Amino acid sequence: MSQQQTHAFRAVNRPNPHFRQLGVSVAGSGLNVAVVSTRATQVDFCVIDPQSGSEERYHLLGPDHGIWHGYIEGLGVGTHYGFRAQGPWDPDAGLFFNYNKLLIDPYGRGLAGSVDICPEVYAHSVDEDLYPVSYPLEPSQSDSAPYNAHSVVIDTSFKLAPQPKVPLDETVIYELHVKGFTQNMPEVPPNLRGTYAGLAHPASVRYLKELGVTSVELLPVHAKSDEPFLVERGLTNYWGYSTLSFFSPEPSYASASARARGPQAVIDEFRGMVSILHEAGIEVILDVVYNHTCENGDAGPSLSFRGLDSPLYYRRTEGYPSHIIDTTGTGNTVNTDNPQVISLILDSLRYWVSNMGIDGFRFDLAATLGRFANGFTPMHPVLIGMGADPILREVKLIAEPWDVGLGGWQTGNFPDPFCEWNDRFRDTVRTFWLSDMRALAGGRGAGGSNEFATRLSGSQDVFGHGVGYLRGPSASVNFVTAHDGFTLADLTAFDHKHNLANLEENRDGSDNNNSWNHGLEGAIASPIIGVDPDVRDVTGIVEDIIPARQRSQKNLLATLLVSSGTPMLVAGDEFSRTQFGNNNAYCQDSPISWIDWDLSELQKDQLQTVRWLLALRRAHPALRPMAFFSGTDPHGDVIADLSWYSADGSPMRDDIWGSQESRVFQMLRSGSPYNGRDALVVFNGTTDDRDVVLSQGRGCPWVQVLDTAWGNPEDGGISSVFDATRLPASLDRKAPGDTISLDPFSMHIYLSAVESSPQG
Repeated sequence: MSQQQTHAFRAVNRPNPHFRQLGVSVAGSGLNVAVVSTRATQVDFCVIDPQSGSEERYHLLGPDHGIWHGYIEGLGVGTHYGFRAQGPWDPDAGLFFNYNKLLIDPYGRGLAGSVDICPEVYAHSVDEDLYPVSYPLEPSQSDSAPYNAHSVVIDTSFKLAPQPKVPLDETVIYELHVKGFTQNMPEVPPNLRGTYAGLAHPASVRYLKELGVTSVELLPVHAKSDEPFLVERGLTNYWGYSTLSFFSPEPSYASASARARGPQAVIDEFRGMVSILHEAGIEVILDVVYNHTCENGDAGPSLSFRGLDSPLYYRRTEGYPSHIIDTTGTGNTVNTDNPQVISLILDSLRYWVSNMGIDGFRFDLAATLGRFANGFTPMHPVLIGMGADPILREVKLIAEPWDVGLGGWQTGNFPDPFCEWNDRFRDTVRTFWLSDMRALAGGRGAGGSNEFATRLSGSQDVFGHGVGYLRGPSASVNFVTAHDGFTLADLTAFDHKHNLANLEENRDGSDNNNSWNHGLEGAIASPIIGVDPDVRDVTGIVEDIIPARQRSQKNLLATLLVSSGTPMLVAGDEFSRTQFGNNNAYCQDSPISWIDWDLSELQKDQLQTVRWLLALRRAHPALRPMAFFSGTDPHGDVIADLSWYSADGSPMRDDIWGSQESRVFQMLRSGSPYNGRDALVVFNGTTDDRDVVLSQGRGCPWVQVLDTAWGNPEDGGISSVFDATRLPASLDRKAPGDTISLDPFSMHIYLSAVESSPQG
């Protein structure tokens, strides 16, 4: 008898008295088992010997309210298992029951092995190229057990360090990939690089603390499986937006020693990482993908949800034949119309907070989570359930507020307490500093600063209305770059994407990047691309381009970190990391995506600038206000909470905001609501040197703390040991009304020489 055919049937000892507690959990001297399958005629719990592959199969009792359940005596932590479901075979109705397929527990906490994308894991018969052998689809006769991962019962009892609970007004999010962050980090031991333990290594923690970020946002760490089309090309889903399990951490990010010890050690390493980061005061936010799974469309593999109850877990049309609905662009959409699926999502989130110590979540394509069959609503039970849950409402909830379905752009429409990625901020800031500057450098005109000023002020036009109007500017997660798109350096080095490494003939990735290569495609940030071989004086071009690109990057970073809202940085942007022009590196588990820590002097200069900017933001609340402005003096101050001035120092006229004339302007914020210093930020959004008469403010001197034309903060008299609370006497001081000169496309930041109070 072959390995996968070895099995024995045993009786379930008794019903599970807690059958609504889904999944497999230790209870006394045995296991409580419960799994949802509303259309199955029988579900078996299959205990797997990890050495021989043999199975003991238990017929579960039920269904009670669609739940199959039982109590099995004598089993506990470390049990490897899966499910097999019997039921009708009717692909046109979305029914793919096939007893030959071992299925992962949707609530499984631990995971052993990985999915081998091969014909055996498909419920229907496919050829060696994974295409169906016939239509209508025929059930496969091969056993998938040796080719699918196994669920494993694990323990999460050791105590974690308390959550830091960083307030939103102090939060700076740092988006990173667990593997890519430390894969090349020299201070991390080779056996820990690219792992959970590597992220928790003292070198990683020290870097994060010295940088000044408060919260790491990890690209998906839910267990994943690669899409068949990537496997065919020899690529992987590096980013991880291809979820296999909503409860299990991805095993491949654990150290080799942990993987060798098994799923419990993987869980322990993950939880240990979270605890160590908490001890350093750093929050851990997970990028989570509840909108779709790795099972693709109806012609995809049957690994878990599809084999248990596809019409329950996936959104489908109501007619016959029934077609799967795809508002995610991945082949399937999780069915948030169904109460059992809503429970699955909420149960998963609570588990990651309560058992794994997570401090928040960023929801991929979150508009899908708020969809009924007739479209998105901010009052969807999934969204309201998160905000009302006593555990989840205490952590950070961040929506990517769009999907690819009809009415999919929902920025600003999520309820309290959600924050949202603000794509309006991203596009506006890139336009002002890059694509507009490219137009001006080419002798064409550019728009004014009206929308740019709105983004600086917290995007009240987006977040000041609807069911989420109480959230204030903190609801706006401001970003210029994210994992998806050009890196910061590449925004300033490429006018066009260069994604040939993805093996899709450069068709993938966005063409709408609002980037500016400053005159030479790809030079400096990557190998020179598209340079005419007859061009002799590349060196001369490069000498002009290098400082221009560095200044543009600093403009983008400084704008991000003085804007009202919650900022997000992408790992490596603080020192000009490149992806060589690839703006869709989702499948690049390679040096394209891994951070290169061998920094040039220019990169070190930019790192110092970002550290200083973050220190300034942390020390001076006027640089991070978290209430919408009135433009008046509500605290009895002698200046308004926010005011705008033109280049000649006079108040900005309303009628010029839309004109090119407004691209040189000043933003003054009062520090009196915080008993702190006033902040004056001066912008030159043109390609010429410009003189500006500094605002009078409240009449005290201005201390210059940044010029984006500086190579690094030391050029302005700032020590490399940053203390932004005490501004040294070496800093340049200007009197109100002094005339200053700004380099082309640059910005200055000034703070008042004294702290202010509501009495002025």
